[in-house]
Amino acid sequence: MDLIVAIKALILGVVEGLTEFLPVSSTGHLIVVGSLLNWNDEKGEVFEIVIQFAAILAICWVYRQRLWKVITTLPRERKSQLFTWNLVLAFLPAAILGVIFIGTVKKYLFAPVPVATAFIVGGILILLIESRKRAARIENIDAIKPPDALWIGIAQTLSIIPGTSRSGATIMGGLLRGLSRPAATEFSFFLAIPTIFGATVFQLWKARHLLNVDDLAVIGVGSIASFISAMIAVRALLRYVSAHNFKVFAWYRIAFGFVILGTWYFGVVKW
Repeated sequence: MDLIVAIKALILGVVEGLTEFLPVSSTGHLIVVGSLLNWNDEKGEVFEIVIQFAAILAICWVYRQRLWKVITTLPRERKSQLFTWNLVLAFLPAAILGVIFIGTVKKYLFAPVPVATAFIVGGILILLIESRKRAARIENIDAIKPPDALWIGIAQTLSIIPGTSRSGATIMGGLLRGLSRPAATEFSFFLAIPTIFGATVFQLWKARHLLNVDDLAVIGVGSIASFISAMIAVRALLRYVSAHNFKVFAWYRIAFGFVILGTWYFGVVKW
């Protein structure tokens, strides 16, 4: 394996893991960083799909006890059944629209400038939502009802637009619905499991002709980096939201978006 390729794989793996569960758009960052590293060909897209799956495995590991309890008590425990049903309801809207529109979205919006615009718009929306005075009526994910889950699922459909952020859309949707920040964040984590797993299987099947045994080493480097950095990001975010709001991520999105647009406009980087 070429050292330069390994370093690029490591960088993209860390970028994926750190941004997948923060409200800053992992897809948007991968598009931008992939463009800078000249990694946006078809094989690069397959690589990014796989390392997203590695980030999901990090969530499964962090919440392994809760997930195992849900699986083992699902046939008989109402709480586990409601939790599962809520995830199904929240998963379906984005799954359906994603299958319908993914081709169009990739054709027109998978580029740094549209992503930068989505960064800025999303950041402004986070500032507006966080500026609202509100009292949380749902303090933990076990108190979420099916209408709440469906609302969050509809919010998640916005993440089909690259740069919007799946976690950002679901967390902000949860806040608007009356969830506390920790509850909205945790539900976003759990919702990522079926959403990204489904997207990974769907996209890998479409790109199966590009899979090659020779690429396993590079994929391994990126996946390990994604897994480890995702675990760090998840634990850090849970600690952060217990005492802070999401405005810092909004300002980061806006600043990053304007940097991309500025470098494009003045020809500093040929996006």
